[in-house]
Amino acid sequence: MSLKKTLGAASVIAMAAGFVSASESLTIAIVNNGHMINMQKVAEAYTAKTGVELKWVSLEEGVLREQVQSDTATGGGQYDIINIGMQEAPIWGQAGWIEPLDFGADYDVDDILPAMRNGLSYEGQLYAAPFYGESSMVMYRKDLADAAGVAIADNDSWDNVRAAAAAMHDPDNGVYGACLRGKPGWGDNMAFITTVVNSFGGAWFDADYKPQLDSDEWNAAINFYVDLLGSYGPPGSEGNSFNEILALYNEGKCGLWIDATIAASFLTVDGVEYAQSPNAGNPVGANWLWAWAMAIPAGSPNAGAAADFIAWATSKDYVQAVGAHPDFGWAKVPTGQRASTYAIPEFQAAARFASAELAAIESAAPEATDLKPYVGVQFAAIPEFPEVGSAVAQEMAAALSGAKSVEDALAAAQSAADSIMQEAGYY
Repeated sequence: MSLKKTLGAASVIAMAAGFVSASESLTIAIVNNGHMINMQKVAEAYTAKTGVELKWVSLEEGVLREQVQSDTATGGGQYDIINIGMQEAPIWGQAGWIEPLDFGADYDVDDILPAMRNGLSYEGQLYAAPFYGESSMVMYRKDLADAAGVAIADNDSWDNVRAAAAAMHDPDNGVYGACLRGKPGWGDNMAFITTVVNSFGGAWFDADYKPQLDSDEWNAAINFYVDLLGSYGPPGSEGNSFNEILALYNEGKCGLWIDATIAASFLTVDGVEYAQSPNAGNPVGANWLWAWAMAIPAGSPNAGAAADFIAWATSKDYVQAVGAHPDFGWAKVPTGQRASTYAIPEFQAAARFASAELAAIESAAPEATDLKPYVGVQFAAIPEFPEVGSAVAQEMAAALSGAKSVEDALAAAQSAADSIMQEAGYY
């Protein structure tokens, strides 16, 4: 169902021109990350201007994915706007689960970074608008690295990164050399783990979409990951994802962290420097590509008001509103979505991470290659991937916790993934 058919031509024209209060309230499902939380306060001005009440449902990443997919796939109608990303947007758009998005000229869709626009589109049609975008990079304590006599370079080797983590590791004083994702989920531990596998020359599937989790590359990558985090990570790493590690980092407990570039907006500890993601000989796919974006479930009775809000929340004006907000400022604006943000002098002055973030986003390589037949860096853009990724994530967490050996965890992961792909009819 198209948005134009839902609203009618007159409403589409009005929507493109300005705010349309087709509903007195909108229910918005968001991930509980910092920029989304901040949006709730910035959006008070939107409600004051339009009269549209905004009802927020803020959920942890894994829970959000489960609830939003279940509701959207069944037409449950709980939400008017949903947070989704690059894995879901083109697939759900093709399936007709979400509405296509068409904005007026003032929105300047060409200002959206090409990597984000392409990743959220199907056959050239935008289905979700990026609230913020990200790649991944190394965020490390240069003061600790200097004191330990080590350095981390752009695209460094994993061996050098391991040596740096070892040198900074000082658990007696509450400092852990490396803080990395371990919490199970296809968008949690597997986001980071997949980039490690990519850099070791591995892939999720071969050209026939048969899982490759029992390959030498996966074995080498997972043994490296388990050893690095087991030796130099904080206790209980199998329970840590983005928010948990952000808290540890800001408490001064991490020497280095390799994660979403967007984290740099929320680091408060001194002495942080940035480097492009490391690799083990294959730099393609060593840094991921993602956007948390806003979409409208198909057939929503409030599609006009929802599209208006999305147009505002993902606009240049929203970036300016955050930059001027007394509680936030230019270092806290959502990034990775629009080219124009990186040209704002106030942002350049406030965000030391900006050039490293943009370089990471522009170097990410989601396209299919001879090594991997699928689109996506830290995920595969096929409908079955969330189920496959979630099953494998549990096994990797078991290996990290010591509940299973790496070999046993990979064998179980291969078996689970093979069953899912066979049942889906790939071979």
